Amino acid sequence: MEGLSISPSALAVVAVLLGLIIGSFLNVVIHRLPLLMEREWRRQCAELEGKPPPSFPHLSLAWPASHCPHCAHRLSVWENIPLLSFFLLRGRCRNCQATIDWRYPLVEGATGILFALAAWRFGPSWALLAAWLFIAYCLALTFIDFETQLLPDVLTLSLLWVGLLLNLKGLYAPLDQAVLGAIAGYLALWSIYWLFKLLMGKEGMGYGDFKLFAALGAWFGWPALPMAILLASLVGAAVGLFLILTRRQARDKPIPFGPYLAGAGLLMLFTRDSLLTLWLG
Repeated sequence: MEGLSISPSALAVVAVLLGLIIGSFLNVVIHRLPLLMEREWRRQCAELEGKPPPSFPHLSLAWPASHCPHCAHRLSVWENIPLLSFFLLRGRCRNCQATIDWRYPLVEGATGILFALAAWRFGPSWALLAAWLFIAYCLALTFIDFETQLLPDVLTLSLLWVGLLLNLKGLYAPLDQAVLGAIAGYLALWSIYWLFKLLMGKEGMGYGDFKLFAALGAWFGWPALPMAILLASLVGAAVGLFLILTRRQARDKPIPFGPYLAGAGLLMLFTRDSLLTLWLG
C-alpha cells in the first residue's frame, strides 16, 4: 500500500468521506451496543433466578434500519446522509419534529476530521488503515462512556488484541514494548483501583478503564504509558473541576475516565515520537 500513487488532496477527500460514513455507523454502535449489553444482562439475571428469559424485539447493529428513536419513523436515504441531513432537517425528525441529538453530527464530523488528519500524518500506508481503526474505536468508547459510563469488553479487548497483532511487525511500537505495555497498562490502573478502594472504602474507577489503558499500551508500548496517564489525568481533573464549579456535575456523581484515556490515545497516535522525545529528554 505504501507504493500507492494518490495526491494528498485526493487522499484527504477520500478520508473525509470515509470518515463521515464510518461516523454514521459509530452512532449506531454508540446507541445500540449498550442496549444489547443490557438485554444480555437481563437474560443472565433471569437465568440465575430460574425465570424464563425476557422477550425483546429483534435488535442488532445491522437491524432494524435507521429510524427515529422517538416515533420509530424509518429514515429515507436523504434523511440518512452523514452530517448533511442533520442541517437539512434543521436538527429535527421530519415525522414527529423531535430534536435530534447533537451527538450524531458531532461524531460524524469528528470522525471525518480525524480521518483526514490521519491521512495527512501517515499518507497511503498500512499505518493509515490502522490509525483509522484506532480512531473509530476511541470515538465509540468515548461517547459510550460519556452516556452510560460503560466501556464494553467487546471494544476494549478487541482493541488490545488488534494492537498486539499490528505490532508483530512493529507498526507503532516494538513487539516487546507492546506486550509489556499491555501488561503494565492493566496492572497500573488495577493497582490504583485497589489502593483507592482500601483507603477510601469505595471504587474510584471501573475495570473497563484498566482494559482501555492496557490497549493503549499494546498499541504504543510501555514507554508511552506515563505520558498518556499524565495527559488523561490532567485533562480529566480540569474538566471535572470545571463541571463541578459550574454546577453541571454533582460532586458525588462519578466522572467517566475512559474519554480522557481515549483522548490521550489519539494524541499518542499523532504525536507519539515527539511526546516521547519531550518526556524522555
